[in-house]
Amino acid sequence: MKTEKSNNINTKESITTHPVSEASQSGSISSMQAMERKLQKADRKQASLYLFCNFISLMLISAYSAMMFSPTVLDILPEGGDSRKQMYAIFALSLFGCVVFTIYAASLFFRKKSRQLGILMALGASRKRLTPGLFGEVFTLSASSSILGIIAGFPFVWLLWNGFRLFLVDSEEMALHFDFRCLLVSILFLLIVIAFSCLTAWRYLKKTNIIDVVQEEHKNEPVRELGIWCGPAGIIILFAGAIIGYGAPGAYMNIFSAYPPEWINLLYAPVFVGLYMIMLHTVVHGWGRRKKHPYKNIIARSMMKFQGRQTVNNLLVSTVLIAGGCFGIFYIPIFSTASILETSSRDYDYFFYSRADQDVPDRSVIEQLASGYDLNLTDWQEHAYISLGVDGQTRVEEGRSFHYEYMPLLSECKVMSEETYNQISGDDIDVLPGTCYGTTSTSQKDSFWINSGVTKFTNMCTMESFDTHFEGFLQYDLIAGESSSFYVVDNADFAALSQDLTDDWKGNMLLFNADGEDNYEFARQLYLNFVHSFDSECEIISSYDRVQKYVDEQNGQVYWGDTDEMTKISYDKPDSTDFRMYWSYMPKIRIMDQNEFLQSFAVFLMMFLFIAIICFTAALIICYTRCQTIALNNRYVFDDLRRLGASPKFLAQEVKNQCGKVFTVPSIVGMTVMFLLYIMIMYANDGTLTSPEIVGLGVCFCVLLMISIFIYGVYFKTIHKIQRQLGIC
Repeated sequence: MKTEKSNNINTKESITTHPVSEASQSGSISSMQAMERKLQKADRKQASLYLFCNFISLMLISAYSAMMFSPTVLDILPEGGDSRKQMYAIFALSLFGCVVFTIYAASLFFRKKSRQLGILMALGASRKRLTPGLFGEVFTLSASSSILGIIAGFPFVWLLWNGFRLFLVDSEEMALHFDFRCLLVSILFLLIVIAFSCLTAWRYLKKTNIIDVVQEEHKNEPVRELGIWCGPAGIIILFAGAIIGYGAPGAYMNIFSAYPPEWINLLYAPVFVGLYMIMLHTVVHGWGRRKKHPYKNIIARSMMKFQGRQTVNNLLVSTVLIAGGCFGIFYIPIFSTASILETSSRDYDYFFYSRADQDVPDRSVIEQLASGYDLNLTDWQEHAYISLGVDGQTRVEEGRSFHYEYMPLLSECKVMSEETYNQISGDDIDVLPGTCYGTTSTSQKDSFWINSGVTKFTNMCTMESFDTHFEGFLQYDLIAGESSSFYVVDNADFAALSQDLTDDWKGNMLLFNADGEDNYEFARQLYLNFVHSFDSECEIISSYDRVQKYVDEQNGQVYWGDTDEMTKISYDKPDSTDFRMYWSYMPKIRIMDQNEFLQSFAVFLMMFLFIAIICFTAALIICYTRCQTIALNNRYVFDDLRRLGASPKFLAQEVKNQCGKVFTVPSIVGMTVMFLLYIMIMYANDGTLTSPEIVGLGVCFCVLLMISIFIYGVYFKTIHKIQRQLGIC
């Protein structure tokens, strides 16, 4: 070891002492500038990889932010709703992944660049002499690739989104509009890229040992080896972090009677710690048992350990992005399956309800319209319902804190008699006088639309109150949801509650079936006739509450529903997502809901499909880039093995062993974690897994299988390309 050290010192001294003579011995190099250009040309592959990584990262972030700020999306996703929160959460994951990816790309670039710097220093170039050229090159590469990526993000979004419209579903609402405030996110990301690349360049210039600079690309980056317990402990920590992070906001609200602060999301941090430990275990120990064959795949395992820090970081980022992609794409089957199953299970093809003061189509008008389409209608039912005021506890906010107060007039509700409910549902319930039930779906997920703390009903025309007691829920999907949930009361109580109510507080329900195969054109025309038969007073969304408006006006306040804060709908756009989702009197028409499901919720579904594509694209590019570095950084290892007699088949297997982990570990961990997390969320919502949820999770599993096949295809192509680069095909 002493002899080797002495030789290194002598070599260093000979290089630094006679730079001019060494430069003059190279007749093909006329100047230091020519040498610098020649070395840059020799490193063009690594520079191209760096340009590619920056370009892709900025393109994906630019595309995502363009969609996130697009009025097309923001007009559909309700402000403060779960869908928006999911969009922002996945964007945070994508941003984290792309930041780490660009940092990794810059580090990899400078590890190769260090050899060029070391040679120029050895030939007599001072750091002052190298600084302008290095910073100029770094700035040019970083800025040009980033700006091109930002610009490319917009046509990428346009092509992908309009591809959805062309091949999947199109609607007026899907016309794509951009809000160029999204460029603020992209510009911030660009500044991060440039700043980090310049900082890395400065750090390499500060190094004093020329030999260390030259040999930088061959330095190992081992990680600290923990015990065999690392992997199992990481799995436990990961799921513990997911459970704690998910449950913490609700627990905080219950304990402190306040909205949780933003920092509470830091309780998800153990998820990333657990992921890191899993990836560390993968690199250091692997997940297979090696007692019988301790030397199996030893070369691939050693190469991963020698570059452990890079490998662990790449696996971690890829896992996060794949998990984010799964989180986005799971929204589609879960949402779609529940809607499709609910629609197909209805007992009636048509269900309309309206205020009694509206001149809506009646049975004779509907039958006359149906005759023009050679359609017979059967199973007619017509029933009355009423709208009343109910009491209850309301949340009073004081900054971030809140408390509950009793309100004798809290909100508006719809009430039907037990006879009406029994005829519609086919049940035979007996509601005792002075009591009531609430209607909900079989999953009871929409039970929050019913105030279970009701103790009195109020006639809003006479202001007379009637005591009641809530007895529980009746499950019937057809009359469940924000705008269609009812209280069910005793027949005599219903008659008493209806006394002296005006028609604007009364309502009618109409239900019927098509005899045989239904007709879509008839259904659509009937829907349009029904919508346009209402006057402007009913051009309101389901959360518009006339009882709250009455209370506010009595207190000298302006009801928020009469301000611009309320979502606006229009009879002129009866096919818009807002109208279909939020109109207070939206009917349920089976054939329309089935045929127009994609059109009605196209922006919802396409946005989350777009998010998934962005995340999976970023993850696969990172995996591909990591595998490319195997060919670029370890070519000398494969050359040495070839000289030692290793066969092409053996070398190809070693490439597969290492690249396989780069693709399979993030895919398996990301997909498994997100699938189990979705199961936890479904169960935590209501303490059970309903049949639509189970079916939806089954569809999600099939989606994972298709994604796995696609990832394998990318892995297969990557392996063949690397084998060709290494000459071991």
